[in-house]
Amino acid sequence: MLMVPYREQDHAKLVAIWERAVRATHTFLEEHHILFYKKMVGEALEFKQVEVWEVLDTEQEPIGFIGLDNSFIEMLFVDEYFQGQGVGRFLVHQTMKMKGTELRVDVNEQNEDAARFYAKMGFVQTGRSELDSSGNPFPLLHLEMKRTGA
Repeated sequence: MLMVPYREQDHAKLVAIWERAVRATHTFLEEHHILFYKKMVGEALEFKQVEVWEVLDTEQEPIGFIGLDNSFIEMLFVDEYFQGQGVGRFLVHQTMKMKGTELRVDVNEQNEDAARFYAKMGFVQTGRSELDSSGNPFPLLHLEMKRTGA
């Protein structure tokens, strides 16, 4: 696997990865929520509102990505066909090497797979919000990991 900075030619592929991943993991969302967030993600990528890094497979095709605001993980999505194969772990480890700081992330409480993933990565819960950042009733778990060497 290789992690590279956001490539504009991959924009539509990254949005498609986001949508497949969300449909596979965010079963609590209704269709109108998915369309709302898809627009937000597309704009965040297009207008470089976050620092985006892609993971490429052996054919140089994106299979996942991470969006960062300094040491805060704004988004981390792995194509549903590659979930459970170490892509997310690779993204987090590479981010730790790059940032050299504490990492933080908010996870939808209903997305139990993501919460388990971050717990396995060493993140601990530091808080909880009843609403997501858009004011929707999807509670967020606030997680933090302190860098401990490798």
